[in-house]
Amino acid sequence: MRKSYRVKKEADFQLVFEQHHSVANKMFIVYTMTREQPTHFRLGISISKKVGLRGHERVWVKRRIRQSILEFKPKMRSDLDILVIARPAAHDQDMAIIKKNLEHVFKLANVFVDEETE
Repeated sequence: MRKSYRVKKEADFQLVFEQHHSVANKMFIVYTMTREQPTHFRLGISISKKVGLRGHERVWVKRRIRQSILEFKPKMRSDLDILVIARPAAHDQDMAIIKKNLEHVFKLANVFVDEETE
């Protein structure tokens, strides 16, 4: 995923946390914030040491989240900043389960474009 699609700065993360709409399920917490310049969505991923003590475990989960979001990219709204926070239940899950849980929490957060309005 290109850098323009990422929320990288601490100030941007804090802005989404302060002006957020959040939803959660067993594996993920998702914060969303509507932006003024809707060129494309931006994504931030946060994985704490509670998910995996070793760095390579956290990177493993982060890669699967990023790959799932790449597959969802055509269906996602372009006017959002999205933060995905992984919970410890996401550790040691395979790609299909991570993708299924992300899709569930994104539907709750209204991240996908409505197909009826297209």
